[in-house]
Amino acid sequence: MRGITDPQSHMFSYISAEERVPAEHPLRPIKGYAEAALRDLAFSFEVMYSDTGRPSIPPERLLKAQLLIALYSVRSDRLFCEMLEYNMLFRWFLDMNLDDPGFDASTFSKNRERLLSQDVAHKFFDAVVRLAKAKGLLSDEHFTVDGTLIEAWASQKSFQPRRGGKGKGGPPDDPGNPTVDFRGERRSNATHQSTTDPEARLMRKGPGREARLSFVATAMTENRHGLLIDLRVDAATGKAEREGARKLLARQAQKHRHPRALAGDKGFHTREFVAELRRRGIQPHIACKARVKTPGLDGRTTRHEGYRMSQRARKVIEQVFGWTKTIGGWRKTRFRGVERTEQYGHLAGAAYNLLRISRLEAASP
Repeated sequence: MRGITDPQSHMFSYISAEERVPAEHPLRPIKGYAEAALRDLAFSFEVMYSDTGRPSIPPERLLKAQLLIALYSVRSDRLFCEMLEYNMLFRWFLDMNLDDPGFDASTFSKNRERLLSQDVAHKFFDAVVRLAKAKGLLSDEHFTVDGTLIEAWASQKSFQPRRGGKGKGGPPDDPGNPTVDFRGERRSNATHQSTTDPEARLMRKGPGREARLSFVATAMTENRHGLLIDLRVDAATGKAEREGARKLLARQAQKHRHPRALAGDKGFHTREFVAELRRRGIQPHIACKARVKTPGLDGRTTRHEGYRMSQRARKVIEQVFGWTKTIGGWRKTRFRGVERTEQYGHLAGAAYNLLRISRLEAASP
């Protein structure tokens, strides 16, 4: 018998999002782990908000919304707010009833500065790392470090001569989208600066590649399961990866994490960086450049099986960069400046770790 659609909707509907989400849905363990990490930030949330005034949207809800944006590749805050109106799964993850009003995209912008002032994104990321450590998923002995370029939210046309510099004169043919001719003009970070994002720097990934306005993200992972344990973003310079790695090691030492070995690619094969690792008592499992002799990194280090294991394990860090860029939407930042780009990097990194922890827990006997 053919069914018939009823265009008249019911006046009342009794439905629970909890009942509609399958028990085996992959978001269920992620939601539990995220809420466990957020409980560690209760004191920070109390400091951020006043005891009087109109209640705001809970910061826990805003952070979990950022996790959804990274996990489901939502391209903007505005699109997420639109999807929240009809996506039952998103409302369940944020502990919202189906008849609760959504929130405007400006809510993210207004609260982002508040979260940034208290470094909440970094604290949340650290809480997720502590959760992984409590579950025995972290290695405290063997780490990997690497860097990557994050394209800035600025066009090449915004890269203009600094104040006092000389550019090609003449009024623009179209003020909204002017034609810019770079032919014959020498452009560098010393003489030019982006008018859209002054902190962005012109940099290229390798010889023969085009130079783009970018930031440098330096990440550190542990070699047991490839979990991300720390992350920072700096201005794009030729030494940003190594300087970022030094700062990450110093930050890990403050957290009483002292690795025995640190793996890295050839970009870290320098005399200064290897000497820094030796000074800290860390074995430099760094990929060697051909015909380059560096004190502290020779056959006495590279002949061991541990060095070869670190070189195989260090490639897992590329999975972190691949996921955060393609799925997490971090290939090109949507924010201006180093601090806001790093803030979203910590949230995307937390989403990656939560997803990884849920899969590792599901695979464990």
